[in-house]
Amino acid sequence: MSNLPEPVRVVQLPDGTFTYADHLPAPLQPGPQVVHQHIHQAPPDRTMQRIALGSGIGAGTVAAGVYFGPLLVGALTAIAANLALLAFLAVALAWGVHTVVKSIGGPDGQQAAKTVARARRGRKGK
Repeated sequence: MSNLPEPVRVVQLPDGTFTYADHLPAPLQPGPQVVHQHIHQAPPDRTMQRIALGSGIGAGTVAAGVYFGPLLVGALTAIAANLALLAFLAVALAWGVHTVVKSIGGPDGQQAAKTVARARRGRKGK
């Protein structure tokens, strides 16, 4: 016994159009209507499958979207994490260089730090 849903049947209506068999109006339904109730799980949702396959893009495109969608999210997350790490390293190195120059640079280093601080304050005021 399989837990998979029954495959969707496509039928041709008298006017020549195609539709899914479970979407037929009541008078056109073949045989008695049987309701399968799955108590232990939610009924299968085929909305996206019907939209995708009904628009003619094919199962390969649907499978590619299912496969490559999470890969794209993972790649973008990894890129963002790398950029955040690089930004943190740049800030830490700049702070380290500033501290070293200020502490061991003597009067020239302290004067350079003051000049940079004064230039920053001047830009903020403008």
